[in-house]
Amino acid sequence: MAADATTSTGDPAWTAVPQPAQTPGQTEWFVRDRFGLFVHWGIYALPARHEWVKNREQIADADYQKYFEHFDPDLYDPAAWARAARQAGMRYAVLTSKHHDGFCLFDSALTDYKATRTPAGRDLLGPFVEAFRAEGLKVGFYYSLIDWHHPAFPVDGLHPQRDDLAYREANAGRDVREYADYLLGQVRELMTRYGKIDILWLDFSYSDRDWGWSKGKGKADWQSERLIAAIRELQPDILINNRSEVEQDFHTPEQLQPRAWLHVDGRPVIWEACQTLNGSWGYDRDNLDWKSPQLLVQMLVDGVSKGGNLLLNVGPTGRGEFDPRALRTLAAIGEWTRVNGRSVYGCTRAGLTPPPDGRYTYNPETRRLYLHLFAWPFKHVHLDGLAGRVAYAQLLHDASEVRSFDFAQHHRYPTAGQDTLTLELPVQRPDTLVPVVELFLR
Repeated sequence: MAADATTSTGDPAWTAVPQPAQTPGQTEWFVRDRFGLFVHWGIYALPARHEWVKNREQIADADYQKYFEHFDPDLYDPAAWARAARQAGMRYAVLTSKHHDGFCLFDSALTDYKATRTPAGRDLLGPFVEAFRAEGLKVGFYYSLIDWHHPAFPVDGLHPQRDDLAYREANAGRDVREYADYLLGQVRELMTRYGKIDILWLDFSYSDRDWGWSKGKGKADWQSERLIAAIRELQPDILINNRSEVEQDFHTPEQLQPRAWLHVDGRPVIWEACQTLNGSWGYDRDNLDWKSPQLLVQMLVDGVSKGGNLLLNVGPTGRGEFDPRALRTLAAIGEWTRVNGRSVYGCTRAGLTPPPDGRYTYNPETRRLYLHLFAWPFKHVHLDGLAGRVAYAQLLHDASEVRSFDFAQHHRYPTAGQDTLTLELPVQRPDTLVPVVELFLR
């Protein structure tokens, strides 16, 4: 594409934003808000060895029961969670209503394996919904399609007791259709008890796996079409991810950053990368692989520059608090979003190639372009394709002017073309996690 190509409205061609196909839910707010909180919380916070501890250590139900019997989050304060999320710059939140171990944070009428039967003695989902709504955040539920505790869930190669041959033989007659009815019933509860729900994050299908003695489960097992139809009837505007093996509103790359705008069958799709602070979703006491706030902001920016969202996870402790390390990270991110947030909210991909170690985001409504500098250059940075296109430039965090020169004004750079705009930067890197230059287009 030529650098000076324009659209029918006269705008530069690179300002044209790819348009994903229409989806059933209301995605406008989702692609505007860009940044959300994921919370993985359950009785696996007590062993504090990753939320898959029951699978990884092949723990039988009887041995896992001690975590159920001792789950007493006496310091649980969802209002504090919501404040931390809002101050970090997050605009929505998704909490695990039930994870793969089958334990429910809500008072389901369909099981006794729930928070109200533990020492916690109460529904933990309702206060979360109220607290996050009070802070102005949209609210979503994660719900596991998998359930290692339910007596009708067939044993397969992911089940914690997969290697217990006697257990497998004794439970060979389990009927997944009975489990699918339970699944549907619980989702109906979630969709009818807590008012308007903005997201349902289903997790996950694995029909492509085959262990020889068992196969993975997918949409036929979950009866996904029936499930989705029931959800849409109860919550018409809700956003649903793609992990039931039925295409819905958004895709969910996990613990990776796509190289470009995510496409499926040649079409751009709405997408959200889900990422952890330290590689674990649930509370993992001894895990020291904490990502720096700078890296996490770079991941947020990188996703938005490719048309995507970031859902960043915190795993609360068994007492119901965010780990101090998580709070420090969220606070640092929040200081960045406080002054630089308009470079991500409402923004998307810009069809320009950024300079090395940089990312562009573009806001189609304000017609402002944002250059995020992951590495600070010495004094000058060259922006191809922008000569004559920029009316004013400033560092976003403090609104200090950045002087700019195009080819006609500045001939010192033999590698700069006639379409190149050169920015003159301060020698000292600004004291912000990722410096941003805001470019006001003509």
